[in-house]
Amino acid sequence: MTGEITELRAQRDALKLALDSAESMADHDPLVPVYNRRAFMRELSRLMSFARRYGLEASLIFFDLDGFKAINDTHGHAAGDKILCAVGDKLMDHTRESDILGRLGGDEFAVVLTSVSPEIARQKAAQLASAISETIVEFEGKSLSVEASYGLTPFLSEASAERLVALADEAMYAQKTRRKSNRAS
Repeated sequence: MTGEITELRAQRDALKLALDSAESMADHDPLVPVYNRRAFMRELSRLMSFARRYGLEASLIFFDLDGFKAINDTHGHAAGDKILCAVGDKLMDHTRESDILGRLGGDEFAVVLTSVSPEIARQKAAQLASAISETIVEFEGKSLSVEASYGLTPFLSEASAERLVALADEAMYAQKTRRKSNRAS
């Protein structure tokens, strides 16, 4: 009987490990150690509800990597993957544990800054974009880097998580367009 109980406990523990692993894979990006889009949107919705209820200030930053496509096209996807990992690491190094990070797809990342004013969030967004642009990745004897355009929106009480991401995405494209026109001038 003791042997059967020991065996059942071992099977239970193995199942728990498998379930924990499956849950982690369902929530985390397969390449970068941050939330995937599904988990990020779930956590964003949860935090937005919390913020509405308790009057918490928070902001969403949406990043798009400038020059990423050229790296993939010129140096291959392995180089692009190294860039994505380096950007994810940089974002993790420069945000707090209470903030939420996610890769929404391709070269798009999002960060939710909690308990900060919109002005502090703007400063932090600029700091994060600068940290990304200062990141150098060595690949096959070449030094590679990207810049980041970003859009920021404070939490809005009437907006859904999807709408908030869309607003931050629109702000990012506006910044990207301004930067391109400034370079052309």
